[in-house]
Amino acid sequence: MYQKSVLENRLRVITTSMPYTRAVCITIFLGAGSRYEGVEEAGVSHFIEHLCFKGTKRRATSKEISEAIEGVGGMLNGGTDKEFTIYWCKVARPHFLLALDLMVDMLRNSKFDAHDMERERQIIIEELNESMDSPHHRVNMLIDEVVWPDQPLGRDVAGSKETVNSLSRETLLECLSRQYVPNNTVISVAGDIGHDEVLSSISEALSDWARGSPQPPYPAEDNQEAPRLRIEKRDTEQAHLCLAIRGLSILDHDRFNLDLLNVVLGEGMSSRLFLEIRERRGLAYDIHSYVDHFLDSGAVAIYAGVDPKHIDTTIECILNELCLLKEDVSEAELSKAKELAKGRLLLRMEDSMSVAGWMGGQELLTGSIRTVDEVVSIIDAITLQDLKRVAAQLFLTEKLNLAIVGPIAGEDRLFRSLQL
Repeated sequence: MYQKSVLENRLRVITTSMPYTRAVCITIFLGAGSRYEGVEEAGVSHFIEHLCFKGTKRRATSKEISEAIEGVGGMLNGGTDKEFTIYWCKVARPHFLLALDLMVDMLRNSKFDAHDMERERQIIIEELNESMDSPHHRVNMLIDEVVWPDQPLGRDVAGSKETVNSLSRETLLECLSRQYVPNNTVISVAGDIGHDEVLSSISEALSDWARGSPQPPYPAEDNQEAPRLRIEKRDTEQAHLCLAIRGLSILDHDRFNLDLLNVVLGEGMSSRLFLEIRERRGLAYDIHSYVDHFLDSGAVAIYAGVDPKHIDTTIECILNELCLLKEDVSEAELSKAKELAKGRLLLRMEDSMSVAGWMGGQELLTGSIRTVDEVVSIIDAITLQDLKRVAAQLFLTEKLNLAIVGPIAGEDRLFRSLQL
């Protein structure tokens, strides 16, 4: 399924052969993100990612960078998350070397021009403004602050207006030199290409890249002993709520059990939350749940957008569904959840971007890779007892967290309703 090599500078190279496609996708994963940042440098990883697209010594402008890939019909992008930064480029097979050359150039030779930095600072602030102006986005940021208060996992990846305005070029370059090192990097390539060709090309381009001492992620703290509630009052048509419970890390084998519980609870139009809250009661248009797994923490969260006068009823219904999930999951629900989880995983693997991301992300975060077949086998082996055990372990009153954005009053009343 895949091959892995490690260069002398500890850069990890992973390839997955997909001979049935005419595409190649290169992904570069780095251990850089909000979990690696102190309070005063919050948002620095995201800022660096933006500036890596603004010009290099050989390609002076963002226009030259984008035209190099779009000129051959390819796609180029990047993203910053809490635990990693990714750069990716997908091109037709004949343009692999062009794509690799461009990505290496961005990675090692970006200019970080002072003028570009000031312009991009304003762009990032507008990005933050856009998120703040969207109640849907804001409540998903707010619930992280409630679950992980006063720590990196609870901060917005982009930082805040205050930190973004205060970040200096020297701070960005210091973070770049600290985190952008080969022993903190995984390059994963998927498509119609062989491992030897990829390894040879990457070795030629990056064998002189010197190792460093990257900052490890700040640990997650979990000292919650009672429910938490945060309301951000806004004059909106809907009240947007997120109810979350601290979940499981990516290293915990029980995370697969939690993933299936989430499918039963709120993933898809046949889930319990969708059928009860939307189809039967008509309380919400959008109701769903999702799971996050981090290196030493995680969460399962439920989102709903509802009429403010229905907020109490909606919260009551969600809590009731969590109680019912602790009590009983049927064999039919377990079987359906397994097939949904496996099916969506297998469908994702048709795309070279998804395959490269699947391999590279696991390697960076866990140091090992589970193949799709291995995960399918784990899912097939899950029992009703496994689900019941994990539900009983996690779905507890003292672990409840609720965030609401909208025209909502009665904080004491809502807090008292947080009972399982």
